[in-house]
Amino acid sequence: MDVTEDNYSLTTEFILIGFTDHPKLKTVLFVVFLTIYLITMVGNLGLVPLILMERRLHTPMYIFLGNLALMDSCCACAITPKMLENFFSKDRMISLYECMAQFYFLCLAETADCFLLAAMAYDRYVAICSPLQYHTVMSKKLCLQMTAGAYIAGNLHSMIHIVFLFRLTFCRSHQINHFFCDVLPLYKLSCVDPYINELLIFIFSGSVQVFSIIIVIISYLCILFMIFRMKSKEGRGRALSTCASHFLSVSMFYGSLLFVYIRPNSVKEEDKDISVAIFYTLVIPLLNPFIYSLRNKEVINAMKRNIKKIL
Repeated sequence: MDVTEDNYSLTTEFILIGFTDHPKLKTVLFVVFLTIYLITMVGNLGLVPLILMERRLHTPMYIFLGNLALMDSCCACAITPKMLENFFSKDRMISLYECMAQFYFLCLAETADCFLLAAMAYDRYVAICSPLQYHTVMSKKLCLQMTAGAYIAGNLHSMIHIVFLFRLTFCRSHQINHFFCDVLPLYKLSCVDPYINELLIFIFSGSVQVFSIIIVIISYLCILFMIFRMKSKEGRGRALSTCASHFLSVSMFYGSLLFVYIRPNSVKEEDKDISVAIFYTLVIPLLNPFIYSLRNKEVINAMKRNIKKIL
């Protein structure tokens, strides 16, 4: 819907350009992304009740993992349904308020993920480097505080950007060159200088990512140092395999976020962001259940026990 004011056409609805207009390619991409979405939801939402039902999984590591799965589901739900709908929608329209809601839940999920991944890395550091003090250091109180802190930080971070989005008016093109409503492409459509908004993205997103990355890197460096001191080659191999897969997932997640939101001229170069955004919105939520859970014997055994109960 457009309203004319002071010779400007103020845009309150936008068109999401998406991936392609080629009919056959659209069908193929729809099937691919629908499959990714279904696997993501089953993998992540299946993990949450499993952790709640199994007392053996009521430990800090699995509490963080369950919340990570919940946030990955939130990320998938915020982005994928609208994207799938737009493959066969004629207008591909999204309102400004739908845009804000989509970005709010995405920002909440990604920010909470940053802090949860840092908490998980610290938990592994304490478990491997100080096993005798683990239950004292990683108490239930600290675990709940860290989890609550991740959600509070996610909500505050999202709200800051949403509130400052209201200072902008959109009077240029109403086409967003993306498959979801991210704020960076929106800033390019603003007829008000978005410098303050860009600065806030750089400061807050940068602070969240740098702080959590430092914790992850220090934790994993300490873990690697401890692994190389192990005498057992078999134990060293298992620990290295686990840490390598975890660190790969973390590196892809943080790397894609840093590339999109923190690099210079990120607003002017959003064409490069679509392929990178696929990683942190679709691929990482898909991979996390396999990396953190399905390679874990305790989770697999818990799944087997619950399947036997049902059957």
